[in-house]
Amino acid sequence: MNVLSDRYGRHFPYLRLSIVPACNFRCTYCLPNGYHANPHAAAPLNLAEIARLLRGFAAVGMHKLRITGGEPSVRHDLSDILRTAAGIPGVRKLAMTTNGTLLSRRLGEWMDAGLNAINVSVDSLDRASFARITGHDRLDDILAGIDMALAAGLASVKLNAVLLRDVNDRELPAWLDYLRDRPVGLRFIELMQTGDSLAFFREHHVRAETLETQLQEAGWEALPRAADAGPAREYRHADYAGRIGIIAPYSKDFCAGCNRLRVTATGDLRLCLFGEFGIPLRPLLQDDNQLEDLVRAIGGQLVRKEQTHHLHEGRTGITPHLASTGG
Repeated sequence: MNVLSDRYGRHFPYLRLSIVPACNFRCTYCLPNGYHANPHAAAPLNLAEIARLLRGFAAVGMHKLRITGGEPSVRHDLSDILRTAAGIPGVRKLAMTTNGTLLSRRLGEWMDAGLNAINVSVDSLDRASFARITGHDRLDDILAGIDMALAAGLASVKLNAVLLRDVNDRELPAWLDYLRDRPVGLRFIELMQTGDSLAFFREHHVRAETLETQLQEAGWEALPRAADAGPAREYRHADYAGRIGIIAPYSKDFCAGCNRLRVTATGDLRLCLFGEFGIPLRPLLQDDNQLEDLVRAIGGQLVRKEQTHHLHEGRTGITPHLASTGG
């Protein structure tokens, strides 16, 4: 089976599927005023539509799937979605990105459903800073859930921290203490401009390469990139159980290693997080007999994928905030 390829020689075995646009956090860089539903918006894909979508992507070589939101755990049928995804032939890695608010209560249920990798958003290890960033004083509970995931033997446990100038960009020493004995992957993510965040971006953007230089000077060693890996440049150090990844979307050639496609909660295919258009797949998810048409539609869109995003030019596409597309 051939994985989808584009005209620049990139392959796409990795799908990020948003299952809900809603989120229960009010992160300053994403939804500072909280989530407000659009009464005219279509409902998220239902379980049957999700199953058909995943069978279509698996038919063209998708083997890594990440469930995203909004916050995926606000869907009451999340475990059913995970179980359905885990049962799709060809899906080898089933991951989810979450804010971790239900992690300590639902981890066992999610693992039983087939989840084998998790990313948890933890933008600060300082309780007060975490509350200011997210709007919720839940850090201790979320960290306890992460320790549970490690103890349960989840195959991959990673943490995401968005770098914010004058907010959390001086916390590397605390993070190093955390990583010394915990085999987690920490991802520092450079703040990205979205349609709603220009003023915030200008105030808080800091280049991720600054932190990367600090790591290199402290003896952290760059690792080779796995074929189905995300966009992070990963580092390890002999004195630490954990690893650190740097996601720097404004760096040179960031898009050269792109290997993922995205589908929104309502079934629109997005070729790029910051693309100018979405391709509606939902009409092709209404009947099990539409699989060939779905596969044809997915493959036929790759010619439209651009070589790079246009963030350097201030063009953020149709993404108003990261929760709208799943990040």
